[in-house]
Amino acid sequence: MTDNKITDLAARLLDAATRAGADAADVMAVDAAGLNVKVRNGQVDEIERSETQDFGLRVFVNGAGAVVSGAVRSEADLAAMAERAVAMAKVAPPDPSLKLLPPAADAIDAAALDLDDGASPSPDQLKELAIAAEAEAKAVNGVSKTDSATAYSGRRTIAVVNSLGFSGSYSRSGHSISATAIAGEGTAMERDYDYSSKVHFADLAPPEAIGRRAGELAVRALNPRKMKSRKCPVIFEARVASTFPSLLAQAANGSAVARGTSFLKDSMGEALFAPGVQIIDDARLVRGAASRPFDAEGQHSGRLALVEDGALRHWLLDGRTAAKLSLASNGRAARSTGGQPSPSATNLWLAAGNKSAQDLMREAGSGVLITSMFSAGVNLITGDFSRGASGLWFENGEIAYPVSEITIAGNLKDMFARLTPADDLEFRGSTNAPTCLVEGMTVAGA
Repeated sequence: MTDNKITDLAARLLDAATRAGADAADVMAVDAAGLNVKVRNGQVDEIERSETQDFGLRVFVNGAGAVVSGAVRSEADLAAMAERAVAMAKVAPPDPSLKLLPPAADAIDAAALDLDDGASPSPDQLKELAIAAEAEAKAVNGVSKTDSATAYSGRRTIAVVNSLGFSGSYSRSGHSISATAIAGEGTAMERDYDYSSKVHFADLAPPEAIGRRAGELAVRALNPRKMKSRKCPVIFEARVASTFPSLLAQAANGSAVARGTSFLKDSMGEALFAPGVQIIDDARLVRGAASRPFDAEGQHSGRLALVEDGALRHWLLDGRTAAKLSLASNGRAARSTGGQPSPSATNLWLAAGNKSAQDLMREAGSGVLITSMFSAGVNLITGDFSRGASGLWFENGEIAYPVSEITIAGNLKDMFARLTPADDLEFRGSTNAPTCLVEGMTVAGA
């Protein structure tokens, strides 16, 4: 569906809400389509095409709000959804923090973000990409088989309109290739993966490079050893180091701060990291994985330095949490069509440092390079961190052997303070970080 068509339907739903008795209302509409091709052993294993269209109507009546969502196919659907939403709002309790925000003045042209390349690769094209990735993974010495390889292409059109006069829409394309390789035999098998995900099809990494990397990562994990518990330097490989900006953003989320459930609730302005460390959230990154010209409340999001020169400078705020904290929204509202807005990061990253990952390893001497983490073990109320992991033991600044069945633990405030980023930042998704060294962590082993 084109931007104009989905915006027109959203506007008609808004009008229906007004006729049904809403004091104010807004609509988020999402039209999405995607094609995913999965191959195994050189043959197509699965082709999945998805098409969805959903409308979320939020109404306000006498200071109370309600949200309903669903498909819209006729004028009767518009009227029924509007009447249902108004009836729900009439029996909901008033909430003074729930209200529409006036349209922002700093409008940005969606085209300037370059979020839709117009590409629609065919099933055959996607199949060939996936087959090429899988074949290269299998060709790596030590790889016994592959789990699968996939190629995906899709597009989403998003429209937001409200009764205060805001109306906007944009489309985003998305493409990806992934491969998973298995090395070894029997009970000594190890699995790993690699991927490329981009807004523009032409920006994807070559499928051969993705497959080769997946195979190499699986092979390097073969024959892991147990290790004794100790305190030592821990280096987080770039693809797992994204946990640091992610956890910082969760703790700096206005909703958690307003509820008092964040370990950073009293830390605004505090030096959490070493001088020079920056964590950026930028919704206007050209071709960014999570870029957008406006947020779910029609506010225009800009670049936000959550952490600047090591110090916490901002919360992530939507209209509701900003009101609770007596602040102004900074355009971080996100929502599903069936829910109220809440704050969320967009393109989030920990800025690169000035030392290579190899230099950090040499300076650390001996420790663990974490290559994967699993299990949820982070308490955002206290900041306590404990996660299962596997990786590589290094000695004298060089990789020695793989290790597995370990747990890494600490407190996020202590970890932040002892964190040093490397210079290998690469934008692979919506949340990114370079390799990071954290001194003096507890590593529990055998």
